[in-house]
Amino acid sequence: MNYTLNIKGRLLDLNEPRVMGILNATPDSFYAGSRRQTEHDIAGRADEIVAQGGSFIDVGAYSTRPGAQEVSVQEEISRLRMALGVVRRVQPDIPLSVDTFRADVARMAVEEYGADIINDVSEGADAEMFRMVSRLRVPYILMSVQKDLRHTLMAFAQKVQMLRDMGQKDIILDPGFGFGKTLDDNYRLMNALDRLQVMQLPVLVGVSRKSMIYKLLATTQEKALNGTTVLNTVALMKGASILRVHDVKEAIETIRIYDRIRN
Repeated sequence: MNYTLNIKGRLLDLNEPRVMGILNATPDSFYAGSRRQTEHDIAGRADEIVAQGGSFIDVGAYSTRPGAQEVSVQEEISRLRMALGVVRRVQPDIPLSVDTFRADVARMAVEEYGADIINDVSEGADAEMFRMVSRLRVPYILMSVQKDLRHTLMAFAQKVQMLRDMGQKDIILDPGFGFGKTLDDNYRLMNALDRLQVMQLPVLVGVSRKSMIYKLLATTQEKALNGTTVLNTVALMKGASILRVHDVKEAIETIRIYDRIRN
């Protein structure tokens, strides 16, 4: 499938897979190497993502790892205002994705900093988020917390129809590896990933250094890059349009090799 995203009136071609670099403005995200809290570190990470070939920067201010501390709306907004302001200053042209499940946070990010994409890990648990992104007219990443392909497809079909009924145009599907799934659930879903193409929407895959890798290999997040690359390769072969990663350079190299084989 040939997909495009409308980024402020500019069509971004997804025929060649793209990389979304992770920038966590948090003190407690699961992978320590992704945490950036000072303006200097945030600027450096933004520059690094772009220099290494990333097409998007995904900024988050609320860790979704198991056991993470709850963050108030005010604190999430405060962290994001600092981070988004820095990224916009040093990389004004890179499309920004904001990782949040709160409608008020999404509105702030789009209206104050021109965020281009909202990345929601809650499967639209808050119906207000659907109404908000439809009003803001920005692409929306819909993530699944379902454990298997059947329930994932059912949830996607229902939620996509709800979004369409509200006028939402650009929708990206994220099967939600690591969310609501056992180790085996994750690998069964990866094996069936190509079947998500029936939805005729671009698919984002985020497996970077997750527990489905380091638990299987009896290692750590810090040593899970090789496993990440393997799974990113499988995801590309099964139709993924966007890879959300900590390690941008390695993901870009993976795509280059995959494209050479494909073409």
